[in-house]
Amino acid sequence: MTKGTTESMNKKLEKYKQNLYEFREIRDLKQMLYSTAQLFGEKTGYLVKDRPGGPYIPVTYNEFKEKVDGLGTALLELGLKGKKIAIIGDNRNDWLVAHMAAVCGVGISVPLDKELPVGEVANLLNRSGASALIYSAKVEKKALQALEQAPGVEFVISMDAMEETETIKSMPQLIQRGLHLISTGNRSYLNAEIDPDAMAILLFTSGTTGLAKGVMLCHRNIVSNVYNMSKFVNVSAPDEVALSVLPMHHTYEQTCLQMTCLYQGCTVAYCEGLKYITKNMAEAKATVTIAVPLIYESMHKKVWKKAEQGGKADKMRKGISLSKKLSILPKSTTKKLFKDVHAALGGTMRTLIAGGAAIDPAVVEDFNAMGFNIFQGYGMTECSPIIAVNMDRYSKPASVGLPTPGTQVRLTDVDENGVGEIICKSDSVMLGYYENEEETAKVLKDGWLHTGDYGRFDEDGFLYICGRKKNVIVTKNGKNIFPEEVEFYLAKSDFIAEVVVRGKDDEKSGETIVWAEIFPDFSAIKEQKGELSDEELKSLMKHEIDAANDQMSTYKRVKRFKLRDTEFEKTTTKKIKR
Repeated sequence: MTKGTTESMNKKLEKYKQNLYEFREIRDLKQMLYSTAQLFGEKTGYLVKDRPGGPYIPVTYNEFKEKVDGLGTALLELGLKGKKIAIIGDNRNDWLVAHMAAVCGVGISVPLDKELPVGEVANLLNRSGASALIYSAKVEKKALQALEQAPGVEFVISMDAMEETETIKSMPQLIQRGLHLISTGNRSYLNAEIDPDAMAILLFTSGTTGLAKGVMLCHRNIVSNVYNMSKFVNVSAPDEVALSVLPMHHTYEQTCLQMTCLYQGCTVAYCEGLKYITKNMAEAKATVTIAVPLIYESMHKKVWKKAEQGGKADKMRKGISLSKKLSILPKSTTKKLFKDVHAALGGTMRTLIAGGAAIDPAVVEDFNAMGFNIFQGYGMTECSPIIAVNMDRYSKPASVGLPTPGTQVRLTDVDENGVGEIICKSDSVMLGYYENEEETAKVLKDGWLHTGDYGRFDEDGFLYICGRKKNVIVTKNGKNIFPEEVEFYLAKSDFIAEVVVRGKDDEKSGETIVWAEIFPDFSAIKEQKGELSDEELKSLMKHEIDAANDQMSTYKRVKRFKLRDTEFEKTTTKKIKR
C-alpha cells in the first residue's frame, strides 16, 4: 500500500470515527417498541409465511405491537407477573411476539435452543424455574415430552393451536383475550413499569445443561448494545430488508438482527431454513443479513465452484483483482461486473455481517471486491453480545472492528507480540450468572468482563481475535500456540471439511506437539481424486498438512494427525464443540 493510499484511508477512518450515525436514545425495550410503532407504525416490520413455500405476508409494526400488548395483558391475567416464561421454537415472528410480551411488562423471558434433546430442555425448565412454556408446532413433541419431567411449569401455550384444551392454551386466543381486556379498560400491561436494571432475559450458554451457564441480562444491557452498535451500522433506509437466518434463542440473532431492526425500523423476513437462504433472499428482496462465517464461506465456495464449472473462473479472478486495485470504484459498478454472483444471492443483497467465529479474510476481500459490503464483529452472550464491530463505512477484513461507543476494551497479561486477554466494561455487560456466584466472580472483576479470548490491537485501534484462552497450547519452552490459527491454515485445503487442533505431550521427546483431528471433505476428494484407499487418503491428508505447515512457524506445525469419518458435534450456531 502506498503512503498516499494509507493517508487517504486514515483520513476516511477519522472522518467516520467523528461522524457516527445518530439515533434516538432508549431506556428499555418497551420504550423502544412503542417509539418504533410511533415512528414507523404503518411500515412493514415483518415478512412472514403462513405455509412452507408460500408467499411472504407483510405485518406492520402497529400490528406487531398490538399482538405484543394483547399477549402481555393475557399473561398478566394468568398470574405470570414477575415469573419466568420459557420460549422454544423455530424462527418466526410469533417467537418474537412471545419474547417481547414477556419482557415488556410481565416477567422474564427464558429462550431455549430448539435443537436440545428432551432431557436437556426439561433440565433447563427446572433450573430456570419457568412457570410457563410457549412453543411452536415444529417442536411440540419435544416440548410435551420435556414437560413430563418439569412439574413446575404451570402454563403450556402453543403458538399454533387455534383452540384451547384442558392442558394447552392457544397463543392466538390469548392475544385476542388480551386485546378484549384492553378494549374494556384493562391497562395493567400497557402501564406496567419497567426496571431497566432488573433481570429480564435468562439465556443459557451452549453446552450440556450441567455446564451451561444462565446469563442474566436486563433491559439496559440490550438497549445499550443496540443503541451503540447502531452508531456503526445503519440499516434504517426505507428499502432495507434483513433476512433472519440464525436461531432466535441466540443473543447474536436476538440483539443484532431482531432488536436492532426493530429499533431502526428495518423490515425482517424470516428464512425457512438454511437450504432456502438464497431462495428467501430473492423472495424477500433482502438487502442485509447476519450469519456465522460457515454460511458465508459455504456461499463463497459455491460461487467459485459455479464459476469453475461455467468456465468463468479466470475472468472472475481478473475482475476481483481489478476491483481490489481500483478500490475507489462505486459498489454499483462492481455489482454490474459481478451481476451473476449478485443474482445468485437474491439480486438485492448489499450487506453481509459475520460473527460468532472468525471468518477467512480472503472471503471478506472477495465479496467486497464483488460489490458486497461484508464485515465482522465480535462479542459474547455475557456482553449482550457485541463488544466490537467494524463500521459499515470503514472496515478491515481480518479485524473484528473497533470497540463500540460506550465500551471500554483492554488487554491484560500482554505478551511480547502485543497479545493479551480481552476484558471489557460497558452497560451491556451481564448482571451475572444465574444462581452461580462462583462462576460470576471468575469473569466479573471490578465491573470488567474477562472474556477468556486472546486478542491484539493494531495502530488504528482495530481489534483482532487470536483464540480462546482455554484452548491455548503452551509448549515446553513457553511458546503460545493458538489452535484456531493452525485450524485456519488447515481448513484452507479443499479436502479438509473440519479440523480440531490440540496439544499433546510426545512420549519420546517430552515436548508438547501439535496434533490435528480431521474430518475430510469426502465429496470433494471423490470428485477430484476418485475413490481412494485408506493409505491413499492418509497420504493426501499428509500432503495437505505439509502445505499448511509451510505457512506457519516451525513450533506451530502439525506433527501428528488422525482422521474421522463423521462430522464434529456442533452448537446451533455451527461452532464445533471442542
